[in-house]
Amino acid sequence: MKSMIKIILRRVFPPFLILIVFGLFAALLMSTQEAPEQKEEEMPVPIVDVMPVRSETVSLNLPSYGVVLPKNKTQLVTEVQGRMLTISDKFVAGGIVKRGDMLAQIEPSDYEADLMQAQATLAQAKAALDEEIARGEVAKEDWKGYDGGVPPELGLRVPQLKKEQANVKFAEAALARAQRNLERTTIRAPFDGIIKSRNVDLGQYVTLGTNLGELYDTRIAEIRLPLANHELAYLESIDNPDTQVTLSAELAGRTVNWTGKIVRSEGVIDADNRMVYLVAEVKDPYLRQNKTEGQLPLKYGSFVNAIIKGRTVEGIVKLPRYIVRDHQVAVVRDDNTLEMREVNVVRSDIDKVYIKDSLKDGERISLTTINNMATGQLVKVIGEEDKSQSQDKEDESQQTLVAAGDQ
Repeated sequence: MKSMIKIILRRVFPPFLILIVFGLFAALLMSTQEAPEQKEEEMPVPIVDVMPVRSETVSLNLPSYGVVLPKNKTQLVTEVQGRMLTISDKFVAGGIVKRGDMLAQIEPSDYEADLMQAQATLAQAKAALDEEIARGEVAKEDWKGYDGGVPPELGLRVPQLKKEQANVKFAEAALARAQRNLERTTIRAPFDGIIKSRNVDLGQYVTLGTNLGELYDTRIAEIRLPLANHELAYLESIDNPDTQVTLSAELAGRTVNWTGKIVRSEGVIDADNRMVYLVAEVKDPYLRQNKTEGQLPLKYGSFVNAIIKGRTVEGIVKLPRYIVRDHQVAVVRDDNTLEMREVNVVRSDIDKVYIKDSLKDGERISLTTINNMATGQLVKVIGEEDKSQSQDKEDESQQTLVAAGDQ
């Protein structure tokens, strides 16, 4: 029995003894441990980029857009009838023509015959008039011995003379009409232009008023530019908006600019889009009069962007549009704290905001947007942070040199 107890004690007691020893050791460690140093949680200071305020004199330009169209265009129609005898090589879509150039010819033989007939009729009427004048002279001689007073007009053949004079005028009018009809068999360009389209072919019979094609004038181009009604206030004159406009478009893989002039306002508000239209003109859009090397023509039908020159205003500060929120900007003061300042926005466009009488030259504006920006918030400026770090490094290097010298 005693041996059994000894065996049990040998097997069971050592593990319990080990657990007790380790428990006491753990309690000793826990009683002697030091509490960790408590530090207050530091809020990170946001880092911002800034730009200095610089006021300048600017023109409050107005952006717009439009399609280039000819100022004058005409439908070429026939004033006589007949068969198309010839068609000029220039009378094709895209053909460039000058004023007076022949475009097509209608068979003129019938009108030549009418002209000859009118000439003959006029010759007959003049001969009859000459004959009647001679008869009148004879009648005057016959009535010289008449003692009954003033001779009657019929006796002097005055009515017959007036009739023959009228016949001559009628024949002259018929001759002039025949000459015009003969000239109208030749279709000519009424002005310098470009052929938009042609609707007839060689040998086709055309009647009076047949549409032969369409011609665009290349001397002056027009562009209708829409503006919001309130934007008219930025022009020098609302009633007479005589100002410059710069047009731009993508041609041949590059941006090309042209200079035009606002010549008038259409004076009404469009009922569909509530916009007011200004009309710009560009002279010689196809460069037929003057052309410089590398310059491209302003073709009809092109979609162009326009910058209309507006009023010139002094003391304007231009800022990127994204940094102005609810008419407020973040001003970084000298102590690197923020001031959320209300600003007077004169106008804005796609990229810029124009501010007046709200900021002073030299003040710093935060270009970095931070959530929940508020007045009094402390920030770090990017350039000043780098400067402070370099200054610390210089101080450390100087301390190292001094310590080395003391040794």
